[in-house]
Amino acid sequence: MNKPELIVTPTKVDDILPLAEAGATAVVIGEQHYGLRLAGEFNRDQMKEATVLAHSKNVKVYAAMNAIFHNEKIEELYDYLRFLSEIKVDAVVFGDPAVLMAAREAAPEMKLHWNTETTATNWYTCNYWGRKGAKRAVLARELSMESIIETKENAEVEIEVQVHGMTCMFQSKRSLIGNYYEYQGKAMKIESIQDEKTMFLHDKERSNKYPIYEDANGTHIMSPNDMCIIDELSDMIDAGIDSFKIDGVLQTSEYLIEVTKKYRQAIDLCAEDREQYEDVKDQLLADIEEIQPENRPLDTGFFFKETVY
Repeated sequence: MNKPELIVTPTKVDDILPLAEAGATAVVIGEQHYGLRLAGEFNRDQMKEATVLAHSKNVKVYAAMNAIFHNEKIEELYDYLRFLSEIKVDAVVFGDPAVLMAAREAAPEMKLHWNTETTATNWYTCNYWGRKGAKRAVLARELSMESIIETKENAEVEIEVQVHGMTCMFQSKRSLIGNYYEYQGKAMKIESIQDEKTMFLHDKERSNKYPIYEDANGTHIMSPNDMCIIDELSDMIDAGIDSFKIDGVLQTSEYLIEVTKKYRQAIDLCAEDREQYEDVKDQLLADIEEIQPENRPLDTGFFFKETVY
């Protein structure tokens, strides 16, 4: 039985080797100028260094270019794609068709992964982008397990699914928090994501805290819980899902490394020794719950509940 790839989003270059040792087989990295909701900021020198380190451990590197681009950034896409091709990243993650169009000229050999986070909800759309040049579709986080498996059965492209971490509930290109501070006569400097872990929207009625931060791509409001389906992997592995992703946004390096170890164990056992996986999966979940931040309860996302719009 083929094992799905295990993607992790590192926070810094120093995470690459420990994540590889923990069992990651791919990483997603980039800079916020081109990518959305990255766990860490990687400039060009760091992208090159991280790619060399990852490849030394047979870990693939996917560069994030999934931001939404306006006219003034179009010419930059060509140069950045050529750079990514030169350092030999394994694929580019895109959402805006402008990246696909630019890649055809600047890096025609580059593998492309389509990821809009919201509109990959059916296999027809996945196959549409596949016929345009994408080799993979990253499914929306709001899909049920049944929908995911049905999509995989009919997909002409690889299918990637997020299995752990927080998800984005809202994004605006506007700097909503900064504008609010400015309205109050204050100033707020946009820092890296890692420096903004204490900003929340508090829903007293539901006792929820929604992490909120700003970067070059605007304002992001994240889910109050972290999804975790380490104990529910068997159906997707049996269906042949190509890639599982652990999203590390707003998490520490130490947390990501430990969670990666647990998912590595779960994936290996589920693919090689299903009976043992069934015996230990509850303990693997409990182990993650022990290191989970108190204000970030775990749930199963939309995998087992109906989405109501």
